[in-house]
Amino acid sequence: MPKSSILTSLHFFTTRPYPISIRNTINSSRSIPFHSIHSPTNHHIQVVSPFQAILDYELSLSIPPGWVNHSISSTAPTGTWQALERGEILLDSHFFRAFHTDLHNPDLWRAFYQSKHPNSPIPPLPQMDVEHLYWSMMHASRHPDPWMYPALLALKASSQYTIAALSNTVIFPPSHPYSTSPSPPLSTLFDVFISSAHVGLRKPDPAIYDLALAEIDAFSRSAGRGAVQAHEVLFLDDIGENLKAGRRRGFRTLKVRLGRAFEAVEELERITGLQLAGTHPRVAVEAKSPGVLPGSKL
Repeated sequence: MPKSSILTSLHFFTTRPYPISIRNTINSSRSIPFHSIHSPTNHHIQVVSPFQAILDYELSLSIPPGWVNHSISSTAPTGTWQALERGEILLDSHFFRAFHTDLHNPDLWRAFYQSKHPNSPIPPLPQMDVEHLYWSMMHASRHPDPWMYPALLALKASSQYTIAALSNTVIFPPSHPYSTSPSPPLSTLFDVFISSAHVGLRKPDPAIYDLALAEIDAFSRSAGRGAVQAHEVLFLDDIGENLKAGRRRGFRTLKVRLGRAFEAVEELERITGLQLAGTHPRVAVEAKSPGVLPGSKL
């Protein structure tokens, strides 16, 4: 197969984010980024996307899907969420107050709703319990994705690739249950692990892609596998803006669709020639209303 790298983005909530790159150990190299969610030692690598929790929450309150993500992305790059993922602020009551303000901006709500329903009157701004929403996201991301996680294990077991993770993460308070790591830590599956909250950069900032490529290249050289160039990287993520930034950096990209990660696994099997799928049925995950979740408060 042609020399290439697969960079995947994994879902993790931890005290660090990570970039994933997978490089062939012989004549080819591949980097696969799986979208991850933050976790310090709590590396929720191939885990369930926090965006599933957002969708579930929106539907449970009859909020138009996409409002929460629109609010977060519209405040970039100076918003509260972005500052948290760059490690610039603490995850505490001050964060939740500021995050509440970001998600209850009447001007953003008006623009968002008009873009979806231009001929309809604008309803009242949705009122949300942002702390409950946040911890619902964190709770969801602590569970391995039933399709991507087995694929990661299979790639690791093949010994054919260098595996790296690139993730937007947060640092949990030391006293919170989520600040502890599963045993063994999921980070042990990666050769390169980049956490946004620890490096002060986050996707889709071009600088974090430069950093990821440099770290992957350095690891590959130190392992005697030669240099890795951007066009040898296949970057997987579930956010369009992150993928666009990866393409601008020269990476090949593959989108992981919400609730349908098995489709991305099928494409990875085609690319690598390896059997990566686990035994979980290939049936899309439907959105649902969240119940009372453990660890829902600081």
